[in-house]
Amino acid sequence: MGRRSRTVEGAAVATLVPVLSLVPFWLLALAVVWYPVHLVWDIAFWWFPLVWAGLGLLLFVRPIQVAVLSPLFGARRPTERELDVIEPIWRDLAQRIDVPPDRYVVRILPSDDLNAFACGGHLVVLTSFAVDELPRDELAGVLAHELCHHLGFHTVALTIGHWLSLPVLVLARIGFFLQNVARAATDSFASNSAGFTAIGGLIAALLTAVSWVFLAALYASDALANLFGHGTEFEADRRAVRMGYGRPLSKALRRVIALGGGSRAVGWRARLAASHPSARTRVARIEAMMRHPSR
Repeated sequence: MGRRSRTVEGAAVATLVPVLSLVPFWLLALAVVWYPVHLVWDIAFWWFPLVWAGLGLLLFVRPIQVAVLSPLFGARRPTERELDVIEPIWRDLAQRIDVPPDRYVVRILPSDDLNAFACGGHLVVLTSFAVDELPRDELAGVLAHELCHHLGFHTVALTIGHWLSLPVLVLARIGFFLQNVARAATDSFASNSAGFTAIGGLIAALLTAVSWVFLAALYASDALANLFGHGTEFEADRRAVRMGYGRPLSKALRRVIALGGGSRAVGWRARLAASHPSARTRVARIEAMMRHPSR
């Protein structure tokens, strides 16, 4: 695989759907912030989404991405012992796809779970458990899968979606906070007045309704992201198989199953809440691809 192996895949394009569904609520959240600011300073609304989008683009600059996202996820630099394990595997992966080894950055998440994920455009996060417990070949399979997310541009829409969701989430939380304040103030100072109690209850109800609008938008966007995100997992598995890492990746997923994970989601609510397809399904598909590579 050469440099041209980094291509935008159909699954990556599909992950833009939840991002697009969030855009109206993102603009509405910015409008709520802009309006009181506009009453004091004469600032056009379009500056708010423009500046927010510009700041979001900075997250795709590798040093900024690593500096911001690593602490956000609670990830750290690998220790010398962890580097001794990771670096030879990473050099081999970089050589196979003909890219500089330092194009992507590996960080460690202290955790007793067997997990790994790719984020931003350059960051791969491994749990300390994965580094400590996985055999070298299985760890290579996991790293290959996560690297394939970057090669297919799977993480771009996810990063954009998280950035757009921040003002929506903040306003939802502020709304619920103000709703609690209004309810407490009504109970404390207007309990003896039916009129003030009714007004306080109405304000609290309006704030609750507005907050739930923003919160529902986040839930819907997350559900769509999970739904379309399953396709990116299968695409990353397919790339890893083509790179020659199908067998070790399958073994690592079987280890997840042996540790009690990888069960299939039951019911439509569970399926919408599941960010990944089940490990059992992925193992079956990987092994089918290895048996029939022409398909």
